[in-house]
Amino acid sequence: MLTPTARLLELLELLQGRPLTTGREISDRLGIDARTVRRYVAALQDLGIPVEGQRGVGGGYRIRPGYRLPPLMLSDDEAVVVALGVVASGQLGLTASADSVDTALAKIHRVLPDGLRRRVEALESTLDFTRSAPLGAPVTGERVLLLAEAIRGRRRVRTGYRAFSGEETRRELSPLGLVVHSGRWYLAAYDHLRDDMRTFRVDRMRRPALTRDEAVAAPEGFDAVTYISRSLARTPWRHDVVVLLHLPLEEASQRLPATLAELTEADGGTRLRMRVSSLEWMASVLAGVGCTFAVEEPEELRATVRGLADRLAASA
Repeated sequence: MLTPTARLLELLELLQGRPLTTGREISDRLGIDARTVRRYVAALQDLGIPVEGQRGVGGGYRIRPGYRLPPLMLSDDEAVVVALGVVASGQLGLTASADSVDTALAKIHRVLPDGLRRRVEALESTLDFTRSAPLGAPVTGERVLLLAEAIRGRRRVRTGYRAFSGEETRRELSPLGLVVHSGRWYLAAYDHLRDDMRTFRVDRMRRPALTRDEAVAAPEGFDAVTYISRSLARTPWRHDVVVLLHLPLEEASQRLPATLAELTEADGGTRLRMRVSSLEWMASVLAGVGCTFAVEEPEELRATVRGLADRLAASA
């Protein structure tokens, strides 16, 4: 439910976006009665914002033509950061609605000084990315803000959750960190149902709600990015792969992301552990690492690697 202050700001935004807004439109948008509409209009007027009312059929409220709110004072660098953040959120598939990107940019444009606004609009119209947006799983801003509030305030969250298998469960979580990876939001949390740490896809959560219970503390030295990266690398697939890479651990870590493989130091190099659905794909990954290696398991991977090597040799 909107607070009175939030409703007042919503009314101001509504009046700025239209040449004329009826009292009924304001009532429906803000969920208030006609008397409260008049009270909110009076509050804006008390703040020095020239809201005018027109009576009769076709009447309503408007901000006096020619009036503009004070400009948002951003430096050129700050304006670029804001614009890039909004545009990139759409490109990365993080927003629940494409309209939210357009409306956010429109609001930013309204409060920028004219000269800077034109330059920012030019950047938005000419900017492109070298890769298309991933097939992400966007979530609503309300859900992300709720989880962020839970993490900061150390409060538990109750939620429904749909697993990859389709199983529906009710969970009580102590949220510890939010991470975005490949267009998806992930939550690192202590799962009180499983009595252990777990990683959750935020888009698979159903009706999350804060509770009054205090969340458990994160383990000492806990880092959400590290935990979720390792969790994703351990996702169960058809084949368990173990390979000895003839590379130092530091160099291997630079070539293989933590979300893809578990890497540990070993005699003779770095031991790689992965779970994959395709041995052919695994062979191509190993071919791209750029070092010699020894397949430890499964046995079938050796034949797959030899087959790939034969095809590459024949092509060369």
